[in-house]
This record gives sequence, C-alpha cells and structure tokens, in this order.
Amino acid sequence: MSVRRLAEDQFQPAAFAFNDENAAWADKTIQKYPAGRQQSAVIPLLMRAQEQDGWVTRAAIEKVANMLDMAYIRVLEVATFYTQFQLGPVGTRAHIQVCGTTPCMLRGSEGLMSVCKSKIHHHPFERNAEGTLSWEEVECLGACVNAPMVMIGKNTYEDLTPERLAEIIDTFDAGNGASVTPGPQIDRHFSSPEGGPTSLTDEEPKKKAPAKKVATDAATAKVDAAPVPPSEAARPKSTDAETNAALKTPVTAPKAAATNAKAVEEQPGVAAPVPATAKPSLTDKNRPAGIEKPATPDDLKLISGVGPKIEGTLHELGIFTFAQVAGWKKAEREWVDGYLNFKGRIDRDDWVKQAKALAKGGEAEYIKVFGKKPR
Repeated sequence: MSVRRLAEDQFQPAAFAFNDENAAWADKTIQKYPAGRQQSAVIPLLMRAQEQDGWVTRAAIEKVANMLDMAYIRVLEVATFYTQFQLGPVGTRAHIQVCGTTPCMLRGSEGLMSVCKSKIHHHPFERNAEGTLSWEEVECLGACVNAPMVMIGKNTYEDLTPERLAEIIDTFDAGNGASVTPGPQIDRHFSSPEGGPTSLTDEEPKKKAPAKKVATDAATAKVDAAPVPPSEAARPKSTDAETNAALKTPVTAPKAAATNAKAVEEQPGVAAPVPATAKPSLTDKNRPAGIEKPATPDDLKLISGVGPKIEGTLHELGIFTFAQVAGWKKAEREWVDGYLNFKGRIDRDDWVKQAKALAKGGEAEYIKVFGKKPR
C-alpha cells in the first residue's frame, strides 16, 4: 500500500467546524452507538467532514478526535488507511475516480485516464489551472459488468467511452454536473443486457403436461418405439479413444471414417458427416494482391487476432502493411478467412477497421477509435 500523508501546511486551514446541519447530524450519529463505543462513529464523521470541505484537513481530524474523545494519532491512522478519504485539496466541482482494476482495464480504462490527463492534469491528484477538477486511479468500484466506469462524488458513471467521459467532465466543469444522469451511459437498465433482457421476459411460459400423463406417454413410447439411431450426445467424441476406431488407429482412420460414413448414410434420419473444406487456391481471383516486403513492414501483430504465426502466413501471402488489410473487400476477406481456416474471425474481430485506424495514425488513432491500446 502506498504511503499516504496529510497535505502540506500551506494548504491546511487554521480551524474546522461542522456547519449547523452537519453538526446536528454528527450528534445524532454519535448517539447511535452505546455508551463507551462512540468512537465507532469516526469513519462516518470523517466522511461527512470530507463532503463538507471536499477533503479531510488536519483541523477536521483534530475536531473529530475531540468530539469522540480520541487521541489525534488514532483518527489520523483511520484517515490515512482508507483511500476513500482525500488528504489534499481536490477539484471544487469534480474529483474523478477512474477504476483501473482488471475488468475496467480490459474494457478501456486506460483510454479514460488519457482523457483525464489531457483535460485535467497529467498527474493524478493535481488540480487543473482553475482548481475545479482533479482525478485519480482507484481500485474496483463494484460494477464490473458495466466496465469501464468512474465515480464522481457518490455517483458512478458506467459503460463509458473516452468521448463520453470528456463530455461529462466538461459538464461538471461548467457547473452543471447535476444534469448528468448517473449509471450506464448506453441503452442499458442498470446491469441488464444491452438492448434489453433476454430471459424472464413477459412471454407466456409453456405449460407442462401433468406428471401422470408424462409417465403414461413415456411408458407407451418405451413399448411402441422402434430402435432409433444414436443421438448426437451418444456418438463417439474425441475423448473416447478406447471405443472410437478412427481415433484408436490413426493410420487406418480414412478407411474407418469412410466405413462409418457409409453406415451412417444407411441409417434413416441421420446426416452423413460433412468433409473438411479445402483451402482456397492461391491462384483464386479473390486472393488479395501482395507486395514486395518493404524495408520496414508494419507490425501486423498490433491487430487483435493476429499473432506471430498468422503474421508469418500473411507475409508469405505478400501482406506486410496495415493499408493492405484496410483495403480488403468482402471477397478478399472471405478468401483470407478460408485460407487461415478462421470461419468468420476476420469480420468478428474487425481487422479492416483496426487496420484503418493503425494506418491512419498508429496507436494514437487506435486509442481514439477503440478507447484502448492495440493488443
């Protein structure tokens, strides 16, 4: 855990006092605890002091200690231990806490931090020139399914993009933070799936047959049913080597597979296995045009879905630059997809869009488009 200390003396006020409303609230809160246990109110009182002044000052710590009959050092230990307490001045209009834990990081929190660095200050806990904004990176904020997210005050703002966070920051800086609706910033209700629920909808559930009727039908079916082909679940799987001749004797696998296929064809209602699709021809008209290897080829591994092996195969095909990939038409994508045996992966990972961003402005443009670094 990092060392946390109080702000320098130049920032510390000479005294602290709760306003009338907060003073009444503090007295009522202390009374919630039994005699001799009033010190348990230390965290709520410190939090209320922070909400009043924006951060926890030395004077506030001493005030709370006196109210609870505690040594100053004991209250200081609490304030410096919990990172929810701000120990220095923060933005007067907004202090943005950006979650940087794994789920948010994988969903683009680094892009959110880049926005904070550019619009507020390069370093966390440093305020902007006007003193109205500040930011920091924090641990999990508890809405991982809606990642990435930030917290401002007591409210969280989820499902963010860098562009949306920039809009929110500008709104708070203009003094209109109350107009921003907390929670998901996309078409999602709390943590429901995007686009609406997919289960437990209002559709009428199918009525189950009475148990007695089900039992009678099952008994009748058992007597009258003729032998049927094995179900998909009962067929030999790749792990059934002891019962699957094609797996047990690889040398004769083609012959065994042919025999099995013929047997399957003879069984009514059972489809014959589909043979593996051959790679498209290298002379096919839809093969993307290749080029000579340039002196400094692009790092194609920056495209999500391209590893060292795939990059080597693309080089063999004469594909060395992002611009080449960015120009692939549908037929060319399908040819490469078939050659790599990817079954639609190129479109699912959107290689073309990634390559266009990288060709246009490198990693900076990629972050602008996708909200995260490539790879």
